[in-house]
Formats: sequence, structure tokens, C-alpha cells
Amino acid sequence: MTHNDHITEGAERGDLARLVQPELHIDEFRSKLGRDEDVCVLSFKVSGKEPALDLVSFIEKGYSWVIDADVSSGEMDDGDFLVFVEIERDRELAENIISLMLDTMNLTSQDIKEWKFRYHKDRQYHEITEENIARIVPSTADEYRKKYGPKAIDDVKTAAGLPVESRAPKNEYTESIRIAAGIR
Repeated sequence: MTHNDHITEGAERGDLARLVQPELHIDEFRSKLGRDEDVCVLSFKVSGKEPALDLVSFIEKGYSWVIDADVSSGEMDDGDFLVFVEIERDRELAENIISLMLDTMNLTSQDIKEWKFRYHKDRQYHEITEENIARIVPSTADEYRKKYGPKAIDDVKTAAGLPVESRAPKNEYTESIRIAAGIR
């Protein structure tokens, strides 16, 4: 499949010119259809609901590894909409993201060198290259769990007011805290 094959599916080259901001956010939002360790969430900022829907339609029709694409339910303060794309987190993740981005460049009439990406809660932007994505974004569930293991998940659950099932390790320090707190 070449990068131009998708253009014939309803959207045409340049249809989204000047409507998609050249910033890709990766894993900034949680997956709605799977576990974060299995699903990578991409987000784009698009000027206008109709262009956002066009981008969603384009993405949903062209990739077997896209689980879902959707537009935010409402507009942001600046009138733009977010497009969320959920893709499989696997060894081809970086390659798949680059493929999607190159095809999107046909719609936006941009050069991928104009784009940058930000991962998760990191405030630093990076050049969009397959190498940078592979280096920064966990491409498997195991890599994701290593980076955001039980402690990170427990922090999210605590912040959300959900019960936390994991327990602190048993050692002298944690035992002294348990005794001081009256917990046995």
C-alpha cells in the first residue's frame, strides 16, 4: 500500500490544508476501548467540526491497526476540535504512526518536517521520526508496564478516587509504618 492509496477514499489531496495543527500528541489521553498498555492514543487538533469528521473518516477507512477514531464531543475554548485515534500498541507502532502521518500530510499539504510530537505528560516536543517515536513511546504492553507500572497506575486510581488493590512491599520500613498506623 502506498501513501497515496488512501486519497481516493473520499478525501482529496489538500482538502485539510491549514486546518490541522502540526502537533501530534501521543498517549496524552486514555484509551476508551482498551487498556492503555495495549492501545496507543494519538490526538490531533483540527479547526472545525466538519474537517475533524473528514479526518476521522479518512483514518477509519485506511488502516487495519486503527481500533477507533473519533472527534471530541465539544469544541475547545479556541473553537478547534480534537481528533482521537486509538491504535494497537505493538512492535510496528512507530512505523504505523509514520505511515498515518505521511498519508495525513497528503490531506494537509504539509511536510512532516513541519510537525512535532509530544509524548504523554512530557512538555517537550520532538521531531516526528520513526526513530524518535520508537525511542520515546512504549511500543508493547510490556514496555508500557515497565514505564508506567503498578505505582503509576495506583497514582491514577488514587487521583480518581478509585480503590487501589496493590500493597506496599513488606520490609522493615513499611512494617514500621504499619505498626505506627495501627495496621497489621
